Amino acid sequence: MPILEKSFLKDRYLAVYLVDEIHDNYRLDQYTQIYLSNFSRQQLKKKIADGEIKITGRDHKLRPSTKVRYKEKISIEIPKTFQEDEFWKGEQIELIETPEIVHEDKDLLVISKPPFMSTHPTGRHLFNCATVFFESSLGHTCHSIHRLDRETSGILLLGKNPKIASSMTPQFEKGEVKKCYFFIAKTENPPDEDSFVVNERLGAAGTGLKRVYINHYPEDSLEGKRAKTTFKILHREKGYVLGLAFPHTGRQHQIRVHAMIKNLPLLGDKLYLGDYETFQRFKDNRASEEDHSFMEMPRHALHSMAINLKHHSSRRTFMTDIPQDLNTWMGDNLSVNLEDLKKTLSDNLVNWE
Repeated sequence: MPILEKSFLKDRYLAVYLVDEIHDNYRLDQYTQIYLSNFSRQQLKKKIADGEIKITGRDHKLRPSTKVRYKEKISIEIPKTFQEDEFWKGEQIELIETPEIVHEDKDLLVISKPPFMSTHPTGRHLFNCATVFFESSLGHTCHSIHRLDRETSGILLLGKNPKIASSMTPQFEKGEVKKCYFFIAKTENPPDEDSFVVNERLGAAGTGLKRVYINHYPEDSLEGKRAKTTFKILHREKGYVLGLAFPHTGRQHQIRVHAMIKNLPLLGDKLYLGDYETFQRFKDNRASEEDHSFMEMPRHALHSMAINLKHHSSRRTFMTDIPQDLNTWMGDNLSVNLEDLKKTLSDNLVNWE
């Protein structure tokens, strides 16, 4: 991507692009849509009219039909408005925008990422991001070492410099990192066993927008990629299951799809408790009352409890507590003792190192 500069602030995103030879003579709105694919043509026309899209050296008023030239610099500014708002039952959700710091040293930040915060900027989610938050507070670039889905909360590692990020990333790629997730599943037919392993291969189901849905294939299939997750069930009650998931690989949506395979779709999971159409209705803010009643909570109930990996000269375990939204739901709907549950979670992680 011919990007020359980008900066993320709490209220503004600015990027400067250099026009490639293959894009010479493109209309300005066509060119900018290459990099702002989530924006409609009408939205781009308004941004051009408002002066938020500029061509360096051209001081006159630009039009959507203005032709861009090879090696020109195009600047795109996106102010923070409503693009990252989240809604539940027609009301805006109050987002947690300040992550808890679990550990910090000269090289590494370990945080407990809140739900609905992206790991790094992508698509329309440019501001409520872990890297953006800490780049603003640290005053320099912050590097994501791995990632969590936007709705997934919990332990996330960020590098304060590129050296620590490049040195730690291979541990994730080689499967040397131990990870533990807490989940709440909604099911009428949970598995009988308390501990089991799922090995189905995983791969994107289609092209375009439908790539968001991940398909599963038999372990001996040639389709998809190898994946493995160990599950441990902690509590069953009234059609709900509390459990832990230990992913041995790091495929997209791995825990969510592997849980669904075992009749344990996650509470609030619009894709795998619901389906692609349900996901789209929530995305477009047109979910029905029945959709909300079935999902029961605004996000999928998955939380990264702990991670164990090598940091400098020794292995370290970083842990966080179950977040307030999951605690509140359990307190309102289940009879499980939350303090006992917390102890059980700690007991399951005591022998990690």
